Amino acid sequence: MRLIYVLVGVLLGGFLSIQGHAQEQPNLRMRADQLFERMEYARAVDLYVRLADSKKPRVGDVERAASSYLFLNQYELAENWYARAVGMEGHAAESQRNYAEALKHNGKYTDAKKQLEAYVEKHGIDEIIRLSIEGCDSSIVWMANPLPYLLKNERNINTDLSEFGVFPTSNGVLYAGEPKVSAGKRSGMTGEAYLKVFSASRKTEELTLSSMMPDNFNSTAYHVGPVASNKAEDVLYVTRTHPNTEVEKYKKNGTKFKRYNLELKIYRKNGDSWIEEDFAYNKVNTYSVGHAALSDDEQTLYFASDMPGGRGGVDVWFCELRPDGSWGIPINAGEEINSAGDEMFPTIFGNRLYYSSDGFAGMGGLDIYVAEGCKSSFSKRKNLRYPVNSAADDFSFVILGEHQDGYQGFISSNRIGGIGSDDIYSFSFKKPKVTIILEGITVNKKTNELISEASLTLFDGDRRIVAKRLGDNNAAFRFELDKNTEYKVLAEKSGFHADSVNIIGVHPTKDTTIRVTLRLEPVFTVGDKFVLENIYYDFDKHDIRKDAAVVLDQLVRTMRDNPTLKIELSSHTDSRGTHSYNDKLSQRRASSAVDYLVSRGIDRSRLVAKGYGERRLVNRCSDGVKCSIEEHQANRRTEVEVLAY
Repeated sequence: MRLIYVLVGVLLGGFLSIQGHAQEQPNLRMRADQLFERMEYARAVDLYVRLADSKKPRVGDVERAASSYLFLNQYELAENWYARAVGMEGHAAESQRNYAEALKHNGKYTDAKKQLEAYVEKHGIDEIIRLSIEGCDSSIVWMANPLPYLLKNERNINTDLSEFGVFPTSNGVLYAGEPKVSAGKRSGMTGEAYLKVFSASRKTEELTLSSMMPDNFNSTAYHVGPVASNKAEDVLYVTRTHPNTEVEKYKKNGTKFKRYNLELKIYRKNGDSWIEEDFAYNKVNTYSVGHAALSDDEQTLYFASDMPGGRGGVDVWFCELRPDGSWGIPINAGEEINSAGDEMFPTIFGNRLYYSSDGFAGMGGLDIYVAEGCKSSFSKRKNLRYPVNSAADDFSFVILGEHQDGYQGFISSNRIGGIGSDDIYSFSFKKPKVTIILEGITVNKKTNELISEASLTLFDGDRRIVAKRLGDNNAAFRFELDKNTEYKVLAEKSGFHADSVNIIGVHPTKDTTIRVTLRLEPVFTVGDKFVLENIYYDFDKHDIRKDAAVVLDQLVRTMRDNPTLKIELSSHTDSRGTHSYNDKLSQRRASSAVDYLVSRGIDRSRLVAKGYGERRLVNRCSDGVKCSIEEHQANRRTEVEVLAY
């Protein structure tokens, strides 16, 4: 039930531990382990990264750093650390499964399938593994052939924190979000403030003017949201973490915990305030209840819960309205909807139930599904495929309206390319009338030979994965683009340093084809050198800037995908300044770059930091020679030399 605890603030409010035999001043590993067991991953991971940066790192520390990043939905870092962990002796079998999970979240389904098959060969297969492999096969096809959905990040209301769970109202929308506050209680899991209910205005599908609701339902101590309403908007169904002392007891490895479960609260409008009442089937010392949705006739209330009697972890349940206005006993929505995994975030549109699940063959994390019917009689369950679903968690699908040419609405997702951890996206479903095709080939930068079957990833301007496929035997690839949209296409293959190219947005009046060539640098020959383009530092500084981090992340991927590769990472200055000063500055810069790679999961023993100052100029611009700014810039470079492969 990992996803129950991972999805930020959605299903559990947090854990508090009662330590029975802890030392007064625990050592670094003990502190890290305590935080990890309490699910305070944001704090634990920093300690595990420090522990792993040693001459003889423990595989358990590397694994827990990886797991922390996986729980925090930082999938690129999780992949880096799991790749390192599974290369170490004594790694847990579960790490290989989790490595595959991280690969899936990053859209690397072919690689994920290889890890799963390797796991099966060693440990045998189970139903979860079978579904995961099946999901890899489906996802490869879906990402190569996206459905005609257009998704847009709602940047006016999304922040670098978490926003999700849109519920449309007559004047706009309600949603759950993490408020930006400088003080107050924070979630140990995420390190951020507890969720509250926000409102925003809506112009067509665009959301603006967001603000936290001032009402009393937002005053509770822990997480609040998501929220649903009746049509009259005078009754709210609010999911929140139970704030009082009644908790579910939990014990692990001899340590006792208290689990603060979710409950569903009903608020009825009374003048300018809301009167609070309990949902009759809350039982916070045993299970969670939340994520309410009303049927169109408001006679059926759907919700998510891990109450006893379900098919798996969290299931979709429903209650029927009684003549006296109370809700009848919960009934499970049935096997067409629920699985052995987790189902949550139900929404209703007509006779269709939309919800999220991780228990069927999907793309990874939570996928959005739709089924027709009502109550416990549903049929025709189907995955909404890519790009509504992604390799990350996709949930809270809500339709605003439907017309002859399609429909529009909102989803929530923590996919790559978002602004925060969970973001709100608007979507529309309609077929474009003019086609824009991107065609290209991948070649060896040194020999100009074709490189077949390279991995191609198409990103939009927000670094969100749009499509992914392998090049063919002739090194060719093809993507369909949307008009007025910026893209980046990235080519990767083991044994090569990746290459990418940016595509500007175009607005053609007829079918258009754009052609590109991606040139991958081979990195497998000892002594080879190549310059990392666009690594810049502020004047007299050695801190890694955001633009430099993007380039270094590409080097991280190269190191991760080529585990025997060892490099010298060197920094060079121009001739201005003294030799001594330039030597020290370049060494600090090289060391900072290496430290950055280590923080992203690369073993320090594979890296050498070297500052050469002005001793390896690439042009005539030595001391006393008058040169242009561009000529001096050519000498201020960061270079990689292959030491071993």
